Amino acid sequence: MSWNILPIIITTMLPVAELRGGIPLGIVLGLEPWLVILTAIIVNCLIFFPIYFGLELLYERFFIRYAWAQRLIDRVHRRGRPYIERFGILGLILFVGIPLPVTGAWTGTGIAWLLGLEWKRSFLAVCLGVVIAACIVSLVTFGLINGMGLFTKT
Repeated sequence: MSWNILPIIITTMLPVAELRGGIPLGIVLGLEPWLVILTAIIVNCLIFFPIYFGLELLYERFFIRYAWAQRLIDRVHRRGRPYIERFGILGLILFVGIPLPVTGAWTGTGIAWLLGLEWKRSFLAVCLGVVIAACIVSLVTFGLINGMGLFTKT
C-alpha cells in the first residue's frame, strides 16, 4: 500500500467526512483519481461491519439491560416501519447515496440496525448508496476543479 493514500482512508472512515471528504482530499493531493475513488468506496462500504455488529454487541451487552433503551429502540421500530414498508431497501440506498451532511454509510447503517433490517440486504443497500454518493462527489469535485481553471491565467 502506498502511504500517500492513508489520509484518504482515515478521512473516509470519519463519520462526518466519509467519502464526501476523502475523494476531494485525494484529488486535491494529486493522487490518481481512480485509486482515490476506489479506495473511498471500499473503505466507506467496509465501515458497515463495525457499526452494524458493534451496535448489535452494544445492544446485547448494554442496551438490553435498560428499559429506556429498549423503549427507544421499540419506538424507532414503530415509527420507521411504515417508511421501510413504503420505500423498502431503495429508501436506504437513496438515503446513503445523497451526499449531504448526516447521510452516508455511518447513519444509514445505524438506521438499518435500528429498524431491524437484515444485515446482508442492508450491506448491499449501503454499498449501492456509497457508489452513488462516490459518483456524485467525484463529478462535483472534478466540476469544481475544472471550473476553478476558468478563473486562473494560463
